[in-house]
Amino acid sequence: MSKGTVVLAYSGGLDTSCILVWLKEQGYDVIAFLANIGQSEDFDAARKKAENLGAKKVFIDDLRAEFVTDFIWPAVQANAIYEDRYLLGTSIARPCIARRQVEIARREGAQFVSHGATGKGNDQIRFELTCYALYPEVKVISPWRIPEFYNSFKGRKDLMEYAEKHGIPVPVTPKAPWSMDANLMHISYESGILENPKTHAPGDLYLMTKNPEDSPSTSDVLEIQFKNGVPVKVTNMTDGHSKDSALDIFSYLNEIGGKHGVGRIDIVENRFIGMKSRGIYETPGGTILLKAHLDIETFTMDKEVRRIKQGLGVRISELIYNGFWYSPEGEYLRHCIAKSQENVEGKVQLSVFKGQVYILGRESPKSLYNEELVSSTLPHVHQSACC
Repeated sequence: MSKGTVVLAYSGGLDTSCILVWLKEQGYDVIAFLANIGQSEDFDAARKKAENLGAKKVFIDDLRAEFVTDFIWPAVQANAIYEDRYLLGTSIARPCIARRQVEIARREGAQFVSHGATGKGNDQIRFELTCYALYPEVKVISPWRIPEFYNSFKGRKDLMEYAEKHGIPVPVTPKAPWSMDANLMHISYESGILENPKTHAPGDLYLMTKNPEDSPSTSDVLEIQFKNGVPVKVTNMTDGHSKDSALDIFSYLNEIGGKHGVGRIDIVENRFIGMKSRGIYETPGGTILLKAHLDIETFTMDKEVRRIKQGLGVRISELIYNGFWYSPEGEYLRHCIAKSQENVEGKVQLSVFKGQVYILGRESPKSLYNEELVSSTLPHVHQSACC
């Protein structure tokens, strides 16, 4: 008899393919769910693989547009950046994936959900807190925390042997000596040779951005239009191209940022579970938007409101990183930040060149800047330094 139905967050890779078969061996009916959030993936091949491995059903959902509007845009409004450098690309993707996973579980009457996150990382917490917040009755199966599972799979060699024994197709190309996670927001790299924090990233590691040294010798000049603190249009002043849907705007900013090598960072960060880890990230579009949003926000927002809002931005960044997107405090902070963005409206002109973003100018009908007041041509006004 079946123990019940489990919805597995499935990637199509070796780990979650082995987990799919292992869950079936444990007596569960498995529904595989693969979210398209902008990663490079052969989704048809992943579907066929899951079906061949015995998945009862396979759902592959395109979540790219809602990933931008429901998760990336609130992060832009908050200027969300963890420990002053990380733009939270993986952190905001997990609640997006888990939200749909829970919707499928409820619709299909599944009592269980499962994922392939390890017991040492942040993603296990992000997945599980989202699932429990949105589906309190659900039970989470986390194989990498179950002794019967992790004692059987102590390394990649064990997974490969299990895969060969159970007819699971194994990768035919050599595995990169690091792990990678990609989505529309960014690509992250960690583990393997990168665990030594002194080891320099190999030149062929980066997939989303050009080396700034090899990027074009002429800049792209963009104008980004904001309304309520989110971009509503981007225009390339160099060639006249423009985009005005959320997904197209963000994808285009990724394209321009990647072309010029914008958004690479190499950091050591503090994981929620209590250890430090080394991560390398490339976030081209998000980096451009952070610079532009900071500029238009300062131009249009009251000084004291912004001072409070800056503190909220730090707090919500920590909550997002730690997996508390759907917590009461997370929802409250997003509401407060959205309120602060009501007058964050206008256009920012900027140049993207050789790994950098240079602000050129800005304009807004909600500007709090008074040119006459600051002008040194007014009588009885003593000209002094700005700061």
